[in-house]
Amino acid sequence: MLNKILSKKACSNCRLCCIFDLYDLWETPVFSADMCRKITAARPGTAFISCEGGFVFKPDKLSDEQTFTCPALSENGCILGDEKPFVCRIFPYRIMSLGNRQVIALASDCKELFERPLSQLTGLLKEGLADEIFTYADSHPEIIKPYYEGYPVLLLR
Repeated sequence: MLNKILSKKACSNCRLCCIFDLYDLWETPVFSADMCRKITAARPGTAFISCEGGFVFKPDKLSDEQTFTCPALSENGCILGDEKPFVCRIFPYRIMSLGNRQVIALASDCKELFERPLSQLTGLLKEGLADEIFTYADSHPEIIKPYYEGYPVLLLR
């Protein structure tokens, strides 16, 4: 989806979007029941918690310094392939609620895109990605996260 501005090689070398700490729990992807079945088939023992129309993975107890990896991440990338959660397919773009509006913001932990010109980042949104994100969010409101301070807003709705 983002291949016009982000190479698969850059993603596979980084994988930061698949690693979380206690402060990132709100950003973990929401999985469908089918995705959960695929993940548990590959990684037996993975636990999920029902959450807002889907499921999020349940990490083991963590200390403040520990991180955990998405259970769908393997050495070869996401085991869900093209069927990964929508929020993963559009990362580092984030759909968020700010007051009574929806916004598309940019997660700063994707250094590859965060250092790109703003015109390039908003250009992809204007080419149709924004419509796709807003349309998907309308039918899957569980992907809309509350606005988090520090995320640059690229587009308001």
